[in-house]
Amino acid sequence: MNPPQGSPKFILAIDLGTSALKVALVTTDGEIRACEQAAQSVTLLPNGGAEQKPDDWWQAIVQTAQRVLSQQVAPVDDIIAIACTTQWSGTVAVDRAGNPLHNAIIWMDARGAPYIQRVTGGGIAIEGYGITKLVPWLRKTGGIPGHAGKDSIAHILWLKHERPDIYRATHKFLEPKDYLNLRLTGKFAAGYDSIILHWVTDNRRIAHVEYDAQLLKLVGVPRDKLPDLKPAASVLGTLAPEMAREFGLREDVRVVMGTPDVQSAALGSGAVRDFDAHLYVGTSAWLCCHVPFKKTDLTHNMASLPSALPNRYLLTNEQESAGACLTYLRDNLFFPDDALATPQPAHAYRAFDALAANVPAGSDKLIFTPWLYGERTPVEDHRVRGGFFNQSLQTTRAHLVRAVMEGVAYNARWLCDAVEQFCGRPPDALNFIGGGANSDVWSQIFADVLNRPIHQVRDPVQANVRGVALLASVALGVMPAAEIPAHVAIAKRFAPNPETRRVYDELFAEFKNLYRANKKIYARLNRGMQ
Repeated sequence: MNPPQGSPKFILAIDLGTSALKVALVTTDGEIRACEQAAQSVTLLPNGGAEQKPDDWWQAIVQTAQRVLSQQVAPVDDIIAIACTTQWSGTVAVDRAGNPLHNAIIWMDARGAPYIQRVTGGGIAIEGYGITKLVPWLRKTGGIPGHAGKDSIAHILWLKHERPDIYRATHKFLEPKDYLNLRLTGKFAAGYDSIILHWVTDNRRIAHVEYDAQLLKLVGVPRDKLPDLKPAASVLGTLAPEMAREFGLREDVRVVMGTPDVQSAALGSGAVRDFDAHLYVGTSAWLCCHVPFKKTDLTHNMASLPSALPNRYLLTNEQESAGACLTYLRDNLFFPDDALATPQPAHAYRAFDALAANVPAGSDKLIFTPWLYGERTPVEDHRVRGGFFNQSLQTTRAHLVRAVMEGVAYNARWLCDAVEQFCGRPPDALNFIGGGANSDVWSQIFADVLNRPIHQVRDPVQANVRGVALLASVALGVMPAAEIPAHVAIAKRFAPNPETRRVYDELFAEFKNLYRANKKIYARLNRGMQ
């Protein structure tokens, strides 16, 4: 049902990221009228554990939403829907009343690796996967659980083996987005897109994704511990009365299924036509595009999987550390809280831009490898680590900053080559979103390293809230999906500088050589780490 005509109608869009939460009021045509955010913290645990508290999520959401609504940029009666997008590949175990039984196990957590390797291995193997298991997984899902143990199904298996009390008491295992929807509506459900990383659904009928008995048996998780499935571009229900009171909204406000962050970013980037690609650089990074086919690239750990858009596939991949590398540089090397602490500037990232702009392309051949938390694509290697290579007595802090930016760009180029092979054509211009896209210096570095135009999307940090609001408009029948690109503005365009081509080609080749030459060393040094 379309909303009434006249004054603009609004979506309350919630974006729960790993390090930050955003809540925004967005018109049904994608204009962001108000946005507030709050920081989120992660608890890192031994053996690769990474957790957050669902109650902390919810408290931050309510407080941040109240700040947005208090701006009174829209009458309450004009807010017609709520839509959530969140970090993906997380697990919240809840009881029948919807109460969390354990901290949320998030996408960084690798403790389930041994159990995934056990259920996917055996017999004749390809890339470490037993052939008799690999075939049905690829044929039905388009992928297979990653050996790094960071997929949702790995979290569930870790709970099953390490916390059997929690596992037995769990009524449903939910992705973070689906947990928020449960809080909003009281309904247990998962999206065709959010359930993917459980690797137990048959995705061949893109308009009717369903659980597969054979795959459930392979992982050893019963169907009744998983929620029912609905399309992302659909309405789950209306706001529960107690939630309406908590937010100060009408009870007939609809809650759209929503989508994980990789999917909402694709929509918020405006690059939704087949083979139109976007580059996201936040804590992590990815380079994705919609494609008209279901396909898997096991070697590079990526596949085309159900999109948030109806009857579409999205090529998905993910690189573990991108903007996190600059944050690490800021908090652990330049301005740590220790005996040598110096005051951190109010705008440290702007200072980083100024430093990097005064260093020549290639950072005088200093190379940074950004694998601070292992890697997923284009190689899956949870034991690889980062570092600076080829330092000299002339290396300055400015060199370090630019080398970090360039190292993340080299990693993206490595991924871009795999995406080109996957699609059978090179990506053209890339729409650039995420916090990294706020930097003109970094945008130009990406254009030069990738040797293709970079289109910096306006308000790039808000791409996810924009994207999930546009998805809500599609779900509500307000906007056809084909119109999404017209509602995403490009702020600036960066063309590749041909004068940097030689140095970046040379350093990119050496960047890959560094991984190949050192991967056995990383494996030995980090043998005991998941």
